[in-house]
Amino acid sequence: MKPIISRKIEEYCLRHSSARNTLLRELERYTQMHCDYPQMLIGPHEGALLSLLVRLTGARRVLEIGTFTGYSALCMAEALPKNGRLVSCEINPERAAIARSFFKRSQYRNKIKIRVGPALETLASPPRSTRFDFVFIDADKENYVNYYQAVLPRLQTGGVIVADNVLWSGRVLAPKNKTDRAVVKFNKHVRRDPRVECVMLPIRDGVSLIRKR
Repeated sequence: MKPIISRKIEEYCLRHSSARNTLLRELERYTQMHCDYPQMLIGPHEGALLSLLVRLTGARRVLEIGTFTGYSALCMAEALPKNGRLVSCEINPERAAIARSFFKRSQYRNKIKIRVGPALETLASPPRSTRFDFVFIDADKENYVNYYQAVLPRLQTGGVIVADNVLWSGRVLAPKNKTDRAVVKFNKHVRRDPRVECVMLPIRDGVSLIRKR
């Protein structure tokens, strides 16, 4: 992943943000040492942002699309109230197993449930009355618009969607392949949707904050 801001600036920001806990640091090291595509980990800076956003919004029901090794889920679960719940969708059973192994060691383990399988199928299975307060999208980019369309009707009014990788290492400025064009399409789709208001932030690989009107 090509950084949008300089490494020194990102490190400075991290040093002046609240420290992450020991389990998160261990999970970060494990992912970097043992997993393919470790750059998919959101990292401590974005993890701290997610945790703070969950607290600020007062979310109790969180949906995550794309668990990877569980770092973001742990960040968000920490910010949930005692009765809060987080459902995380992961298509890869091996990654889900890694995430579960770390969840079991967390004091927030009872707040998190992983659903293994294609996220769009998972989203189609809960009762139509199921609603979420906060959604984090960080999975295959070709389906970003489909994920967005599937979750928006389940998002409470005033609820927030956070979409990761919306700058796609700067390739949104000159898209060349299918994935590049999918990210550009998603960004345009959100910006033109009258049901929401949004702001795109140049944090790591780009993060969009989307609030349902």
